[in-house]
This record gives sequence, C-alpha cells and structure tokens, in this order.
Amino acid sequence: MKVPNAPNNKVFLTGRHFQGVPTAAVIALKNPFLRVTVIDRDEFRIRRWNSAHLPISEPELDNIVRLARDGSKACSVGAVKSSLAQRIGARSSKISIPAREPNLTFTTASSKSIAEADMIFICVNTPTKTTGVGAGCATDMTAVEIVVKEIAVNAKTGAILVEKSTVPCRTAKLVQDILDTYRPRARFQVLSNPEFLSEGTAVENLLRPDRVIIGSSNTVPGRRAAAALAKIYTTWVDRSKILGTHVWSSELSKLVANAMLAQRISSINSISAICESTGADVHEVAKSIGLDPRIGSQFLKAGLGFGGSCFRKDIGSLVYLARSLGLHEVGDYWNQVLLINDLQRNRFARKVISRLNGTLIRKKITLLGFAFKKNTGDTRESVAIDIIKVLLEERPAEIAIFDPCCSVAAINSELDRLGNHDSLSVYTDPYQACLDVDAILIITDWDNFRMESTADHGNTKRPQSSIDLTSSTSTIMADRADRFFNLSNDQYLPEPPCPLDCPECAHSFPGFNIEEHLEWARISYHMKKPKLVFDGRSVLDAVEMEKLGIRVEALGKAERGFTLF
Repeated sequence: MKVPNAPNNKVFLTGRHFQGVPTAAVIALKNPFLRVTVIDRDEFRIRRWNSAHLPISEPELDNIVRLARDGSKACSVGAVKSSLAQRIGARSSKISIPAREPNLTFTTASSKSIAEADMIFICVNTPTKTTGVGAGCATDMTAVEIVVKEIAVNAKTGAILVEKSTVPCRTAKLVQDILDTYRPRARFQVLSNPEFLSEGTAVENLLRPDRVIIGSSNTVPGRRAAAALAKIYTTWVDRSKILGTHVWSSELSKLVANAMLAQRISSINSISAICESTGADVHEVAKSIGLDPRIGSQFLKAGLGFGGSCFRKDIGSLVYLARSLGLHEVGDYWNQVLLINDLQRNRFARKVISRLNGTLIRKKITLLGFAFKKNTGDTRESVAIDIIKVLLEERPAEIAIFDPCCSVAAINSELDRLGNHDSLSVYTDPYQACLDVDAILIITDWDNFRMESTADHGNTKRPQSSIDLTSSTSTIMADRADRFFNLSNDQYLPEPPCPLDCPECAHSFPGFNIEEHLEWARISYHMKKPKLVFDGRSVLDAVEMEKLGIRVEALGKAERGFTLF
C-alpha cells in the first residue's frame, strides 16, 4: 500500500498535558511545512506560552518553543567538532542556517482551530478518580469526554484523532462512541499514540525515542490514518522505531510500561529495608544484580520511591482494570507496588524522627528538593508532601523547603493541601534554609546537592553536542536543532513582548544558580550538632561529608555502629 502524505495543512494539539507542548514543539520544529496549534482554555497559561515565561520547566524546551513560535533569521552558527570531524580533518567552524518562519501557535480559540485541523492530538490530564466508583484507582475521564465532545461538534469530516494522554484500555471505543453520538454521519479515525517521555529529559526523549507506537483499527482507513501519523514522525525518527499495533494494545502498552518501571523501583526499595536490618549495602546489591544482563541496572537505585503524575496513576489504573475484569489477585499484585512505595517514604520519615531522639519539638528540619525528580519544576505527587505529613505530626518548630527549580508559588500550592501550618517555610536561598538546622533531608536528586569535589563535578552543565560532518546540510541543520544549539537573541525573530503589568516580570523567581553545587562546608558551619543529613536519593559521599563533620544517614544501609562480625 502506498503511504499517504501526512496532513500538510495543520496539526493541532488540544488540551492541557505536561508532555503535550513538548510534543507539539518538536513536531513543529521537525515539520516546518506544518502549522501546529496548541489549544488551552486557560488564558493565563496561553499568555505565558506566548511570552518568555513558559509555564513548565523542561530542559531546552524554551529554545525549541522560541524557534518554532517566533522563527529565526538566516544566520551562521559555530560548529562543535565531533570526534568523527576531528578524524577526517574537517576545518569548517560555521554552519549556515536559512531563515525559519514561525509555525507554532498557542491559542484559546478552540472551536475555530479544531474546525480547521487535519489531525487533532488529545493531550489532556487523566488523573485518578478521587470519589465514586473506582476512587483511588480508576482514571478520571472527564477531560477526555469534554474534549471529544467539542471535537465531534467542530471537527471536519475525515479528521484524525490521536490519543496522546495516558488512558485505560479500550478508550478508543469510548471516543468513537461519543463521535458517533454527536456526528453520526461524519467519519473519523481514532489512533493511539502514547508518549513515553520522562520529565527532565522530555525533549531528548522526543528527539531520540526508543520507539514510537501507533495503534489503529485493523481497517484500511485505520491503517491509512496510522500511516499519515507515521509520516510526520519519519521526518526525524527512523522507520524501524515506529511500531504499528492494534489501538487497544497501544493503549495498554503505556500503562504496562510504567507499571514495570515502578515495579523495579519498589522491588529494590523493599530490598533496602532488608539491607538496613542485615548490614548489607543496597547499592552494592543493586550493582551486583544489575550486572546480570537479564536484569540490567536501570531503575535499581534505592531511594524514596517514585512520585510524579504517571507511575502512581497508571498502576492504579492497571489495578482497577484487573479488578474490574474479576482478576483480583492480579490487581492485588500490582497494588503491592504502590504499598511498598508508600512504605519507603514512611520508613524514611520515621528514621529521621528516631535519630532525633523521637521528637521534633523545637527543632528545624530542612528539605532540599521539592520537585518529584530533578531537571523539572513539576511538583505533582511530590515525595516531599508524604514526608512532610509524617514530620508535621511531631510538631517541629520549622520545616524549611528549598528547591532550585520549583517556584515558591508552585510549592505553596501543594502545601495548601496540608492545611494551615505556620511551621512550613519556603526559601529561595539554600543557605538561609539550612541556617541553624537540626537535620537536612535530601528529597530530590538535583546534581546541585552533590559535593563539588565528587566524580559528579560538572554534571549539571548541559553537554555540548557533536555534529556528523559527513551528513547533508539539511541533516546537519536538523542535528543542530536536535542538540539544543542556542541561538543568540538577535538571531531569533522578535519574541512577543510582555505587558507592562506582567506578574512574572514583576515577581521573577530569583532561584539558585543551577550550574553551581552547594557549599557543604558553609552549610556545615551553621548546622546544629550532631549535624545530620538524611540522604533519600544517594547523592552524597558519606566519607567526604564526614570530613566536614556531617553525618550522612542513607536508605539501604545499616546505622553506623552496626557490625555483623
């Protein structure tokens, strides 16, 4: 069958999803012949997407959004020589890049934009239900239902709908039923194209994906629609990495992938509890079993467990699916992954309380890190919240919080769910947060928190890219965009100006220089004895910290003084 052309008019992403805009931006970057529009009903978020103050923090996303949204002038950029270039003796240090027209738009005009779209990506939040049938496990499909109804009313016949949100298996039938109800004579094709992005590396995951899964119906129109979507991806993804499946297999694959990854985290964390009681070192155990090629080393790092909006939600959805099918033992198996995850952070919090003589009264505790993982400002399902809940029960004098990327407003928004607590404080200066502290807790594995003298020194800096000088000019240009080359401000076309009363400009978050490491010697000087640091992410070298007079307590290791023989 001849592969049809991808829609050459417009591609639209509709709704609000943390990975939706990165996907839209990369599609626009790699397909300059397409017009890509992101729709969101929230005017505040759209205003921020159309400004210098993007509403989410994702490495290099700002550069790609700027290039696709605003365009750039014709210019020459310096080339970073690769080892290949050095071997062949290439001397050219400049690459010419032609002018680029903007092709990425952000708007609240949903009806008009949907009506003009050839392909519509559904990227909306699908949280876990908090009330009703399946509360705590089932997926809340409210946003999907609302968006599909709007698409049914406004979309032109023949438009292709693409599920990007993580949804339960057989959601495509739900979407098709809604379309048939509101537009019985119209013909639409529904595809499943789950994202496999990790926050903090979403742009890299999009540019160099392990696989792209496209699920469709086993019909000629369904396969044609899948081929049209594949055509868009093939502008930068090798065809061998694009996998075609049935739509229901595609939907289920995302849930299972996240469940498998989360299972590994909970598995190694369950072993960390055994290590603490036996004197074994969980990191040595993880390294040993990780060398087994049947297991591998990925996701075998003991710590505080997983947070974020994906793993908990997707495992809950899998648990609900299994139980609704009468497979209660299967549901209980996967639910245990969640229970171990909760147990790990509770063990950590109880360990802090125990080492501080069983009480936190009149004591100051500092949490370094609030984002659920490094390289993102996402505070959803933050591990810190669960730990703070336990600590608050011990009535500490203060719980100080610092994160190098999360804004004060975002952290306070999450803390509001805990009620009014005068003891909670958010700092923009880590040294003030750690002043006169009784214990410091490492919650997020930011590279900034590592000691500068360790082998990880310099890891916070973004790596320079290499260019294959044997590639064609067009490929080289694409590779420069792939590898996040930052154009200077005068090489971009003008950025949309902020209004005079822009709140982001007026209250710019000063933050912390993400290129710098904490000065632990400075922190140690102002800590109260016995100078305890509870490392929940294994980012510190206990031996080096001991030289500064700081005692490090880590998960998966026996307390100091424990001897087996």
